[in-house]
Amino acid sequence: MSTNQGTEGSAMAPSDFPAFVEEFRQTLDRASARLAAISDEASAKPRNEDKWSPKQIIGHLIDSAANNHQRFVRSQFSDDLVFPGYEQENWVNVQNYQAKDWQELLELWRLYNLHIAHIMSLVPEETRLKLRHKHNLHQIASEDLREDQPVTLDWFMRDYVDHLKKHLSQILG
Repeated sequence: MSTNQGTEGSAMAPSDFPAFVEEFRQTLDRASARLAAISDEASAKPRNEDKWSPKQIIGHLIDSAANNHQRFVRSQFSDDLVFPGYEQENWVNVQNYQAKDWQELLELWRLYNLHIAHIMSLVPEETRLKLRHKHNLHQIASEDLREDQPVTLDWFMRDYVDHLKKHLSQILG
């Protein structure tokens, strides 16, 4: 089980969420500055032969932002958290992030995630903390979750940020 809050049986401090969103924004700012210091050449080198390069990781995070953007919006007028998945490897390959300019990828990644932080900040507390019994987050979320475990949009948003941070640590250490 994830350490995220917002599932049945865990306490969720409503006042914690604005600080969470602000910390997300700060993460984006700090990471952007560090990522920008990586050269275009270095950003194209995979960590290992069978791993993504930093360009491909940032591309994957752009795809994740695109998919979760619509999930976070749709969830506000739905009683469930059931969303289509996406084929991550194919998305990265089809879009050929490896050939894109590193600085352009970073700018798109940063701005898209700032918009997601904006969306997060607008979600009414009642909507964010509402327990959803019907979901497929056990299939699409980064953290483990049981299919029969009720979950909140708050949990899913925190899971999104945790996923982003894990991938940033792959690049930045």
